[in-house]
Amino acid sequence: QVQVVESGGGLVQPGGSLRLSCAASGTFFKINVMAWYRQAPGKQREFVARITSAGSTNYGSSVEGRFTISRDIAKNTAYLQMNSLNVDDTAVYYCNTNAYWWTTGSQDYWGQGTQVTVSS
Repeated sequence: QVQVVESGGGLVQPGGSLRLSCAASGTFFKINVMAWYRQAPGKQREFVARITSAGSTNYGSSVEGRFTISRDIAKNTAYLQMNSLNVDDTAVYYCNTNAYWWTTGSQDYWGQGTQVTVSS
């Protein structure tokens, strides 16, 4: 029902910043939650940040204070502002969208990910 596309990844030096975008499109009645996860080589997927339809947010402990999630309701888009990046932030960042539709109920939809590499 929903297509999710991430963008904005790339190569950045330690201490630098990046802003990721997550755009959702398709057939849905309501987006309940948009969230960011990441997965580094050899590690399991890690929760990064989440924002609800009401605008409330929460963050993983490893990124709180450095990352900020926001949204543009009109564009069905969520953003992840990442500051003070370090090499441990290197990962593929995935966007998850939980959306409701009458025939399918609430379901999670994943994007293909965008690579963030922090290196000098």
